[in-house]
Amino acid sequence: MAESKILYGGQAVIEGVMMRGRRFVACAVRRERGDIVLHSEPIPHGVYAGVWSKIPFLRAITVLSDTLVLGTRMLMFSANIQVADELQKEKVKTNAGAAAPSPHSTDAASNATQANERPLPPAAIYGTLAISLAVGIGVFFVLPLVLVSPIERVVNPFVSNLFEGVIRLALFLGYLLLISRLENVRRIFQYHGAEHKTIAAYEGGAELTPEKIQPYSKEHPRCGTGFLLTVVLVSIFVFAFLGPLPIAVRLASRIVLIPVVAALSYELIRFASQHRSNPLLYWLVTRPSLALQSLTTREPEAAMIDVAVAAFKRVQEQESSVAS
Repeated sequence: MAESKILYGGQAVIEGVMMRGRRFVACAVRRERGDIVLHSEPIPHGVYAGVWSKIPFLRAITVLSDTLVLGTRMLMFSANIQVADELQKEKVKTNAGAAAPSPHSTDAASNATQANERPLPPAAIYGTLAISLAVGIGVFFVLPLVLVSPIERVVNPFVSNLFEGVIRLALFLGYLLLISRLENVRRIFQYHGAEHKTIAAYEGGAELTPEKIQPYSKEHPRCGTGFLLTVVLVSIFVFAFLGPLPIAVRLASRIVLIPVVAALSYELIRFASQHRSNPLLYWLVTRPSLALQSLTTREPEAAMIDVAVAAFKRVQEQESSVAS
């Protein structure tokens, strides 16, 4: 496939940005001393080019699973960089005469703190992901059912299920609103904005410099936050039509049907992106996602855009080398 047809995506990490193409992913992280650490790796061939990638609904499970694992790994990679910086600061305090290194861009493989940047063991990655998913399912899928259970005997089952969905949506929005007030999270949201702006500038044919990128919108239709919102909204309708069920069965259904809801949401977003001129799909799918991003993105600093551009150019170069 020609490089120009690749739909690039990404994710904000701690003091950095991950960018992914069709075959490669790159992560750029700004260290405290000012230099940018770069890491890149290939994406498993089967995710976008295997048999599962061609089958509707099943392809969603493959893509989302890889996205979760890859995103977690890159997030932990960026966290390791920050930990290495903290250890270096402690070391400097004990060596007052040590000279500070000059800022420059470097690869993770040649970085002085390579030992702290080596790949994490799979157990750490999957363990962190499992805990995160368990907490998310507990808060956003099980808790709403528990909260609505006292009124389910006095209202219609459809109304009860619908009210449960409204609680789920309120918890999701409240969670985003709460964490957006945290300083560290606000910086991640700024990097999120830098990621969106950089991709939008590339898609608009602009020169990839902070001055040219900054005017672009920090909201983007292909955003993971929008996917989460779609999952919450689709779950309202899916669970509302299940009808009256024993509490144990309802609880199990909320967990077992999560992959189904996620697959439906993925296909809905995919369909909407392929029919952008349809005003109904725009207002029902795309517009709510863009509105929600007012909570999960912030206007980035020029230095943050530099990090996003570094990650984007690295993955773009690797995609181009394969396509040529």
